[in-house]
Formats: sequence, structure tokens, C-alpha cells
Amino acid sequence: MNKIKRALVLIVALMMAISVIGCSGKTEKADATSQASPTRDEAGLYKLPVVDPKPEKETEQTYDVVVIGAGGAGFSAAIEAASQGAKVVILEQESVVGGNTSLSGAGFNIPENWVQKSQGIEDSVALFKGDTMKGGDSKSIEPLVDVLVNRALPTAQWLRDTVGVEIMDDFQKHFGGHTVARALVVKGGVGSQMVYKMYEKAYELGVKIKVNTKAEELITDESGRVIGVKASNKSGQELVFKGTKGVIVAAGGFAGNVEMRMKYRPDLNETVKTTNAPGHEGSGIVMAQKLGAGTEQMEYIQTYPFCFPTTGKIAFVADTRMYGAPMVNIEGKRFINENDRRDMVSKAILSQSDSFGYMVWDKKIMEEARTLEIYKGEYDKLVADKLLIEANTLEEAADFFGIHKEALATTIKDYNSYAEDFITNGTDIKVADKEFHRNAKMAKVENGPFYIQKVIPGVHHTMGGLAIDTEARVLTIDGKVIKGLYAAGEVVGGIHGTNRLGGNALTDITVFGKLAGETIIKDTK
Repeated sequence: MNKIKRALVLIVALMMAISVIGCSGKTEKADATSQASPTRDEAGLYKLPVVDPKPEKETEQTYDVVVIGAGGAGFSAAIEAASQGAKVVILEQESVVGGNTSLSGAGFNIPENWVQKSQGIEDSVALFKGDTMKGGDSKSIEPLVDVLVNRALPTAQWLRDTVGVEIMDDFQKHFGGHTVARALVVKGGVGSQMVYKMYEKAYELGVKIKVNTKAEELITDESGRVIGVKASNKSGQELVFKGTKGVIVAAGGFAGNVEMRMKYRPDLNETVKTTNAPGHEGSGIVMAQKLGAGTEQMEYIQTYPFCFPTTGKIAFVADTRMYGAPMVNIEGKRFINENDRRDMVSKAILSQSDSFGYMVWDKKIMEEARTLEIYKGEYDKLVADKLLIEANTLEEAADFFGIHKEALATTIKDYNSYAEDFITNGTDIKVADKEFHRNAKMAKVENGPFYIQKVIPGVHHTMGGLAIDTEARVLTIDGKVIKGLYAAGEVVGGIHGTNRLGGNALTDITVFGKLAGETIIKDTK
């Protein structure tokens, strides 16, 4: 549907909401997050509304498809199933949709994408597959990676052309571990903008969204086929949602469950903060395991290197590293390739004397990264929390954090010489960076104002999860299909091996979310 038609749908929805309010004083469409026209925050970004708990009129409801989780995977599955005529409901335990997708930096890797072509970047599905396999130490389940890489571009085109997700046509990111820049970025630079467009499309297709509603147990019939979900809501009701075609689990990973993650990684205890949205406690995995579902690679848990030391939240301002910013320690020295794999960078940061890293950049790098255009709100928060300093000189910036000034000056001088060799002489970047062999852009840090940002790793992504086949069907411990049960997103294991490369999560959740929506319809025709 084009933008004009979508606008008409929203206008009609708003008129309906006003009509209901005028008659009864409240809207009766309490199961959805919003029925009116889009609202925006002061930065002009779409707002995801928070909804107060409201009781259901019917405690048992029947649909064709029940989806657990209103993040990117859940919405992708629901939209695809609904577009094929299915009656769909999404259950979301939080009071707002989006999950981790809404908190992401909205970059997703797509080989041979249209921005690459406009920028003259050569890429291929095979190269993307090679980077992904290498990034996970070749531990990924290869048939699942084949699905990811081969369906990436068609899924991105579907998001753009069918769902209406707005993508920046002149900008993309080069995440660590990737040979070339291949990450498309959603307009606004934050995942909530993708989620809002997904919600808009889901509402247009008649998908019901039950927020404040937690899935508790999967229901099966006498044959063992999954036919629904027992749930509870924040109004205190016990609910049943029947799914005549089945259930799609898209409930996210378990990074927020300290006990569960310590079972596999004892070092990731309660002292380590998480980047995750509330609700990522592994309930989807546990529910499926009670039916005999198998899991894959649960021990592989990723930390994200560049987070707020105060909260554990991802700090997207630190994406300046992709545009040349180096990182130093409190002694003023570089200690790793800043654009290396996330697990490697995280480990390196935590091994420093104070367990922090300090990103360093200048005005030119800031402008190229479009930091103030995309992440102005986060930038201001970092400054307010005294985690980022802007100064006229490097010495002044170093003093703010107590970084060794003389060593920092020497480090930046050396780094600038490597960047000069890369920029002027065209020397291969891994050769030009004589110390750490960067695999992404280098740029000189030479013209003020100068910036330093303090970062620390946080628990970010759980690569392990439910075992699925190449059609997103959940498998038992011995590899048999559990009829009526499908899964997509971070709840699934085996796609990323030991380590997920940056920008692969949104590709994963939308590719496999859409696939789950396709398969559940195909299996029941």
C-alpha cells in the first residue's frame, strides 16, 4: 500500500476512535497500542505509545495464528501471515511493543543492496555468508546461514515496499567483522522507527496486539500439536488464545535472565549490566522445552563493547569508530582493532586496568558519522551523565577522564600517521594500521573540537536458543518437527555460532520472522 492509502487508513482509524470516544467516553479497541494518527517526539521520531493494563472482555479467544512477542520477528511473522488472510494475534508482556528491536541502531546487513550499488560497493551473497560464518568461528548451522543470506535482499525490499519501513538511501554502516559496508539504516537511526511502521502495517491488516499480556504455557491437542497459548495479563486475568494454525514464538533471548545466562556463562553475573529491553528472560525457550524442544549453542552469549557505564544501554554515539575514531585505555594507549568482533573488543576492554574504553574523535569524524543528526538525544544524555566530553584540545578532554595526556598525544600522532598512509597513499588499511590492523575506515583525529566517550561492555545477545529447521519449524531434541510450533528471532539458536556480527540481528529477525509467517500458512493449507 502506498503512502496516500496508508494515510487514509490512519485518518479513518482516527475518526473511528473519536466516534467511539464521543459515544462512550473511551475507546473499545483496548488490545492495540494506538489507533490514531502517528505521534512524534521533539526530535521528530515516531513514538511507541505505552498502554495501561485493561481487562479483556473474553478470556478465551480464537485466531488462526498466535504470535508470542511484539518485536521485529513477531511483527514480521504476523504481517506475513495476516497478508495471506490469516486472523492473527500478537501477545506482548510489556506495556509497549518493540522489545530489543526498538532499542537497536536500526542497521541491518543486506548484500548487493541498492545503497551499495549507488556508492559503487561490490558485494555478494557469498561474501556475506563467508563473513557471517567466520564471525561465528564456523560454528553456525550452515543451512540456516544460507537462508539468512539468500533471503536478506528480498526481505529488505519487502520491508521497504510492502511494510513501508523508511530506509536512508544515502547512508549505510560498516559493522565489525564485515568485509564491506553493507548495513542499511532505517530513517531516524533507531529501531523504534522500524517497529512503528511494522505496527502500522499490522494494524492495517487487522492484526490484534495484546500488550500487558504474558504467554505462560503452550497448549497442545491429543496428538501433541500446538494449538494455542495460556497467558495472563496485568489486569489479573487468566487467558487462553487458541491458534488453529499454530503458534509462532518470537519472545527474544535470555540476556536479561541472570540465573539462566550464568548456567552457561558463570562470568556474566549480576554485576554485568544488559543492553536488553525488559522481558528478555528466556520464557519462550522454557515454554518450548516443556514440549521437548531442542536447543542449540546456549553457551554462546555476546557482550556489546560500547555501552553506557551507568545503565548498560547501547551507546550508538560510539559508532564514530566506524568512521575512523580510535579507542584508548586510561593509560592513553590503543589496545585493539576498534572494529573487531564484539566479543573480542569486549574482552579487551574488560582486561584494561579500569575495565573501561575511551573513544576519541574530532569534528570531522563527528560530522561524517552524522552523530548529532541521528543521535542528538543520546549525545546530550552522555554529556549530562559525564560520560562524554567536548573540548578544544585533546589535553583538556583527557584531563576530564584522567587519561594519561602525553601517552594519548603520542597514540594519536601515530594513529594519524597510519591514517595518512591509508588516505593519501592508498595503502591497504590492515597494512597501514601497523599496530592493530583495523578492518574499517581510518581517519585523522586532528581538528577540534575533540571528543572522548567512556564505554563499557554489557550483555547483549544470546546466540543460543531453540532448534529450528530451514522453514522456522521448532524441532525436538532428536530433530523431529513439533507440529504447530514455529520460532524466529533471538529465541532461535544456531544461526550466529559463537558470535553475532553487528547488523546481523535485524536481518535475522525479519528474514526468519517473515519465513515463519509463510511456513505456518503453507503447512496448514
